[in-house]
Amino acid sequence: MSTVKWRDPLGCLVALAFLAGCGAAKEDPPKKAPVVQAKPSDESRRFPTKNQTRMQLVERDLLDKGILPGGNLAEYKHRGKTYQQFLVRAESAEKAALLLFDLKTTLNNPKYLAHMGGYFGTDREQPVYIFAKGVFLAGFIGLAEKEAELLAREFAARL
Repeated sequence: MSTVKWRDPLGCLVALAFLAGCGAAKEDPPKKAPVVQAKPSDESRRFPTKNQTRMQLVERDLLDKGILPGGNLAEYKHRGKTYQQFLVRAESAEKAALLLFDLKTTLNNPKYLAHMGGYFGTDREQPVYIFAKGVFLAGFIGLAEKEAELLAREFAARL
């Protein structure tokens, strides 16, 4: 067996290279699996059909809000007024409540509606009425509070 002469620069480099190769192998950090949102469920049966002009299933970012998953969005026209109604089915009642809170933070001057457990405010110059019931987050865009209130009570009964 040969010995390495420490006075020999080449021998020192070979020895260092050998020792460096004997160290523990570096492990790559575990890769995170991409977040895949489940396709939203079709809840169109829960929406009133009277005065409905359009119904769609939005895959994600409902209402163009990155905080919202996908859901159902309907448009209505009544007495010359156009408004939207939406519904998101969350994984649990707790997640629906968290979505409600997150959406509330995007509203200007949100007013708490204790009787519905929801909020009324404005977003992009539009009135917004939102509430949670069980695993659902629901709401109306484009209606005054009193008009949305009546429709919200009817809609809550369907959930």
